Amino acid sequence: MDRSEGDVNLSQRRDQWQASAISADTRRILDQDSDAFLHQCLSSPCLNALSACEGIYLEDVDGRRIMDFHGNYVHQVGFRNPRVVAAVKDQLDVLPFCTRRYTNEPAIRLASRLGELAPGNLGKCLFAPSGAVAVGMALKLARLATGRHKTISMWESFHGATLEASSVGGEALFRSDIGPLLPGTIQVPPPGHRQCAFGCGGDCDARCADYIEYVLQQEGDIAALIAEPIRASNVTAGSPVFWKRVADACRRHGTLLIFDEIPTGLGRTGHMFASACTGVTPDMIVLGKGLGGGVMPMAALIARRDLDVAGNKAIGHYTHEKSPLGAAAALATLDCLLGPPDDPAPRDDRSGDLPADASQNLMDRAGVLGHRLRQQLIDFRRSCPVIGDVRGEGLLVGFDVVEPESPHRACPQRAEAVLYAALDEGVSFKTGGGNTVVLAPPLTITDAELDEAVRRICRAVQCVHDGHGS
Repeated sequence: MDRSEGDVNLSQRRDQWQASAISADTRRILDQDSDAFLHQCLSSPCLNALSACEGIYLEDVDGRRIMDFHGNYVHQVGFRNPRVVAAVKDQLDVLPFCTRRYTNEPAIRLASRLGELAPGNLGKCLFAPSGAVAVGMALKLARLATGRHKTISMWESFHGATLEASSVGGEALFRSDIGPLLPGTIQVPPPGHRQCAFGCGGDCDARCADYIEYVLQQEGDIAALIAEPIRASNVTAGSPVFWKRVADACRRHGTLLIFDEIPTGLGRTGHMFASACTGVTPDMIVLGKGLGGGVMPMAALIARRDLDVAGNKAIGHYTHEKSPLGAAAALATLDCLLGPPDDPAPRDDRSGDLPADASQNLMDRAGVLGHRLRQQLIDFRRSCPVIGDVRGEGLLVGFDVVEPESPHRACPQRAEAVLYAALDEGVSFKTGGGNTVVLAPPLTITDAELDEAVRRICRAVQCVHDGHGS
């Protein structure tokens, strides 16, 4: 079993959890799912069955409410956000689909707004029904713009499950045993002091960036470097020094820099774009997941305006390329994150309990609540040494599960045990990188909900530390 993910559906611990937590009625649904779908790791057969969702909560068919700190990164504005749902319903009554060769006003408004929000000279868009497909569009555009085909990407990265996205990805689950991948894909060690291949020892000296420049120089014809500004799988990132050296090296060698912000963009880090955390502006940004508000599948490629060079080619000629439903959902999502363009005081207008400081936009709250979450975990670590490094940007927070006697020694078994102990407490999250608990709640979470979730997570960690779930 691949240890980069702790909640794979091939785990014996998952079988044990289901035996104790899943009812006979749910088991029948899961058996039907297993019979109907092709099996694949991380997916079918499934963990549980859901009947509803709202805000930060999932509800399973047995009626249990679960705080979702995973959400596949689609739920920045919360599940079943009223503004997003209303926008999609209204669009359904007018123009649910836009046929090929035609355009529509919602799609144009979305492309224009993303272009206005994007950094630097990024200002022209293409849409697609999934992030992995949008990654493919970025790779094609890079080839056409540079006349080259080679790419540099990072080991351990994830850019999607299609063949081309897996080719530039760095996770074995998506690359192994499937035959030849795209030619010219070159992987390099990722930045981040946790497991630095160059032995920086926690004080980054950007030798990994120097190695990238060495590869660029030796190859001489790299079209693009594609990277995650922050790796969502284990919440690690290169330093601003690293990214500046990489961006400068790409410019010197005529290589385009593509940032994959599919899980980390759209306010999660406290910034509209995760690239703001790096201090550099890429040549292209890929968005997805949360762009559709947790309602519609929607992704976008935003490129420099001068990269509009492929008018005689098909870069992303997809059936749902200009989905009016997807665009309506995305526009409503941006309104929730930032407020409508003409609203000087954006508010979190979801129904139900509002934060006391609801005049803040959701991105500001992500920064404030992310700091609160990290500090609570750091405080708890003093009494529970199974928690190692705590880190994050905004409401993307990770902590390592380690051996108490050796805080630098990863403990994937304990991390997996924490995951299932937390499910018993009613909190869902993912683990990645072998031993990192990744916490990514909706940005609409209230202070009280966040504090309650932390209490439950800490109880789960303590339970495992005390030997009841290890």
